Order: sequence, then structure tokens, then C-alpha cells
Amino acid sequence: MLRRWVGERTASLCDARVNPHCDKGRLPADGRLRLLSFNIQVGINTERYHHYLTRGWQHLLPHTGRATNLQRIGDLLRDYDLVALQEVDGGSLRTGYVNQVERLAQLGDFPYWYQQLNRNLGRLAQHSNGVLSRLQPSLIEDHPLPGPPGRGAILMRFGEGRNTLVVVMMHLSLGARTRTRQLAYIRERVAGFRHLVLMGDMNTHANDLLEHSPLRDLGLLAPQVEATFPSWRPQRCLDHILLSSSLTLERVSVLSESISDHLPVAVDIRLPDELCADLPLALT
Repeated sequence: MLRRWVGERTASLCDARVNPHCDKGRLPADGRLRLLSFNIQVGINTERYHHYLTRGWQHLLPHTGRATNLQRIGDLLRDYDLVALQEVDGGSLRTGYVNQVERLAQLGDFPYWYQQLNRNLGRLAQHSNGVLSRLQPSLIEDHPLPGPPGRGAILMRFGEGRNTLVVVMMHLSLGARTRTRQLAYIRERVAGFRHLVLMGDMNTHANDLLEHSPLRDLGLLAPQVEATFPSWRPQRCLDHILLSSSLTLERVSVLSESISDHLPVAVDIRLPDELCADLPLALT
């Protein structure tokens, strides 16, 4: 039985869930890592503004088309090594009690996954973020973000020591003041790490993130500036994968996949040799 929280959520260390039907992943020999960030809107296919009204009931009740949309998303994710998911459901009435993060791990053949439950509405909805990974993380931290309840970040580390790769997946608030508090909180968590990836639905533009937010002194790069929202006529660049300068950018794209109201963002990077050597699953 799903239960609501009693009291406030607190940051915690967590373990990745393991997909028993999938072989353990490994880092490609060339040190390339394929990243994707996607706000999937709990599997609702929104193609016009009026669909927010006419299809809004799908946020509360099950719909037969949701399984088809998840299959389409799962097929898309197969080409990537590390995926950040926003607006996923952890298993409630509206999804037929299907944990969408777990289901996408199965559909995309990911050996490791983690679901962050940010707003627990019992049987009605399990508002969550998620991560899918082909590499085993050495650490996962679950962080509720400052501001009204319902926003969170997942911090993952790959490797140990000085050459740790730190990846933070997040879904930030709409309000600028709250978003600044959330970014300041994330800035504190990643202080001192050289190899950084920040990815997710950040609800603001890259300029704001790199020049006017608490991230401005990290020297991050925002390789993609194409609009991601709304998916049927993109006008705003809200979804990002930000990189530290130590990571070599190979390719960046916004995918023309109108499955959600956001378009997915994809980035290929090459990791430094010293980082590849420290990753437990790196090939030699």
C-alpha cells in the first residue's frame, strides 16, 4: 500500500535498483558517454496547447495510450548510457500502478535505475524524477530541493577520489527566486569536484544559468541552445545538459520526438583518460 510521508523529507544516501533481466553495463573503450535528459510528462502525448485541457484527465486516470508512449520512449532511450527523467510516476492509479522508471529501465535494457519520489499523493499520483544508467554508480544521494515540496535532485558519483565524475539530475521550480535557492543548494553539493554534469528540466534559459545564477563561477558549458518547449512548436530552451570544461563535447542535439510536451536533449561526451581509468567498469 502506498503511503504519504509524515514530516519533511531529508537528503539521504540511496542504492541504485538493479534490473535483473539486463547484463551489467560497461564504459565503451573510447571513453565516450551518451547522455539524455527528458521530461516525459508521465507518458502523456501533448501536441497542442488545448491538449492540456482535453487530455488533462490523464494526469489523474489511466489511459491505454500511455503504455504505447512508454514503449516509444523506451525505444529512444536504448541509444544512451545515462538518462535523466523528469515528471515520471512511481506507480499509482493513473499509470495502472506501473513504476515508469522501472518500466523504462526494462524497455531500454538499463542495468541500474533509481526513482526519486518528490510528491507522494498515495494511490492518486507518485510524482518523481528518475535516472537510468549503464554504469554502476559508486554513490547516489537523494536531495529534496529548497522551496515548496515537490522538487528534487539526484546526485550520482562514478569512480572515487579526485577523478570522480559527478552527475546531478534535477527538475527546478518555475519561480526565479525559488530556483535561485535551489541552484545555490546544488552549487554547495558539487563544490570541489572537477568533472561535472548537471542535467534536467531547469525551467530557465542557459544564459540565466551560466551568467546570473549561483552556478556562474563553476565554468560550466551549455552546449545546446535550441528550444525544447513546447514540443510541437519549440520556443523556449528549458532543458539542459551542462558540462565542466574537463569533459570533451562530441555531439549535441535536441531530438525531434514529440512524445511529451518537452523535447529530449542529447549530448555525447568523451571522458578524460584519468577518469576512465578510475571507473570500475572501464574497458582497457
